[in-house]
Amino acid sequence: MPGRIAVSEQVAAVWQLATVVGIRRETARAASFRLAVPGWAGHLPGQHLLVRLTAQDGYVAQRHYSIASAPDDSGHIELTLDQVPDGEVSGWFHTVARPGDTVEVRGPLSGFFAWPGDRPALLIGAGSGIVPLMSMVRHHRRRSLTVPLRMLVSARSPEELIYAAELGAETTPVFTRSAPQGVPMGRMAAAHVAPLLAEQPPGGWEAYVCGSNGFAEHASRLLVAAGQPADRIRIERFG
Repeated sequence: MPGRIAVSEQVAAVWQLATVVGIRRETARAASFRLAVPGWAGHLPGQHLLVRLTAQDGYVAQRHYSIASAPDDSGHIELTLDQVPDGEVSGWFHTVARPGDTVEVRGPLSGFFAWPGDRPALLIGAGSGIVPLMSMVRHHRRRSLTVPLRMLVSARSPEELIYAAELGAETTPVFTRSAPQGVPMGRMAAAHVAPLLAEQPPGGWEAYVCGSNGFAEHASRLLVAAGQPADRIRIERFG
């Protein structure tokens, strides 16, 4: 199948050492961290990994983070992290991590939210929920896939829209607190979702929703009300 990638589950089950090789600021609160992982097993767009930090006194902190990069064979992956107040792992990345530092990672994990690129994908996210969806968009572009893909993403303002400079015609942004002049402002609504469901590709959409618990419930209700089958909605939520 076009876009399909083989992933070794055996390798994904072990901890590997990853080296920070690049840091890129995305917004005032979010940054992308490029990691080199020798022997990386590969991943499917939408999957995540587990990051583990161990302090000198033996204290261990670990968190799950979505993979932002498209699958490739370079042995590198990218994570995009919000700086969470009092966040042990995200705080380390944002305030301590420098190129050359190392962390442990295990993955990729979760096949439920993965999109192998073999079916039309309707992506809906809010805030940092765009991260796994961007892996799908990047995969779609990298492989020059012809299968339809659309993304609807909510952010508080243009300044807080992660990957803003990279988004293209496949993406419709919705701004909830401030918006460019002439652009409507407000919560994601039926008016944003209904047109996408009204012009479905052959076979219909596979919908991927990622965001906070409240957003995931809201977006799912909008999809079902617009005619999307509930069993074709995949949800990844946080918070």
